[in-house]
Amino acid sequence: MSRFTSLIFGICSNRRAVIAWCLVFTTAAAVYAQFTYTMTADQVVAFIRSSIQLRHDDSKVAQYVKRIKLTDKLEDRRVEELEGMGAGPKTVEALRKLAEASANLAVAPPRAPAPPPPSIPPPDPAERQRILHEIIERARAYSKTLPDYMCVQVTRRHYDPTGTENWRLADTVQEQVSYVNGKEDYKVTMINSTPVTNVEHMKLGGSTLSGDFGSIFSEIFDPDTAAEFQWDHWATLRGKRMYVFAFHVPKSRSGFTIYAQSVGQTIVAGYRGLIYADRDTYAVMRYKFECEDIPATFPIHRVELDVNYDNVDIGGHTYVLPLRTDLKSSESRYMTWNEASFHLYRKFGTETTITFDTPDPVPDEKLQEEPAKPDQPKPAKKQQ
Repeated sequence: MSRFTSLIFGICSNRRAVIAWCLVFTTAAAVYAQFTYTMTADQVVAFIRSSIQLRHDDSKVAQYVKRIKLTDKLEDRRVEELEGMGAGPKTVEALRKLAEASANLAVAPPRAPAPPPPSIPPPDPAERQRILHEIIERARAYSKTLPDYMCVQVTRRHYDPTGTENWRLADTVQEQVSYVNGKEDYKVTMINSTPVTNVEHMKLGGSTLSGDFGSIFSEIFDPDTAAEFQWDHWATLRGKRMYVFAFHVPKSRSGFTIYAQSVGQTIVAGYRGLIYADRDTYAVMRYKFECEDIPATFPIHRVELDVNYDNVDIGGHTYVLPLRTDLKSSESRYMTWNEASFHLYRKFGTETTITFDTPDPVPDEKLQEEPAKPDQPKPAKKQQ
């Protein structure tokens, strides 16, 4: 991990102070070791992808694969794709033997594409303006709605020297985050499951995202930023219908900064992306964007940020708070990915304690956008 580039992303502005900112394997698996499992090649690929995402043990996955009997051919290219996605060496070896055993079988015909979901017409222009106004007004008042609280932030930092998104875990950093009077404080408590003291967040090295949760959020909706919004599409996110608007902040009005320690240089970049707002509450539940106008001479040429929020109960009240952030950047072929998840929200107070158990990551399935389906008509009320 010698080239795990040190980067800091944040918000700066002359309007305010700088802000640096599937299968579960258990012992029961041995009980069923004598059985053979009949599967299609597609089912095998889906299973291995799931095991990679859930970080299942390589040896146990390989043992399961050895018990599979295929009904159609598993092509070598698909094994190579799974290896590139992060399948372990023992799993890959078992897959190759499975591919050899199925070499004389026919390749399954491609499945017919699923019919597209029924389309939902976009709101008319006047309604779009009303919706956007509600979203912006709620977003500008967002920080005023938050209580003083604490939570645990777990950041899994990955890197890929090949530029193919074949990610390798660099380290896992756990921090206690305190939010008091509208400001955040980070306290690093563990690195790679080992308790630490006197380690500063901004001196962790590598790719770092810091600052209060609302800094970039506030900038997007700040009147002085004058972000350009336009309707994009309907979506479903975590079971809720979402308004999705595209937005653009040009470099001339942006406060998003990128600092590359390797050259000791900071730049300001413009950005464009999407916001997702709950149809019922107008609360922003996700925003994502990619930076633009990065100088060709700057070592970092690509930066993407994806922030998901969820409804969180603190002291019997529900608040919209961060669920997971994903920050990706590229320097030539070398790529970094910070996957930060937020857990154990509670009221700030003297009775709160530091937690030394690392929570599990937020499942990718919880972050996936789904097509929006038309509302089902409500059943007619029975006449008395």
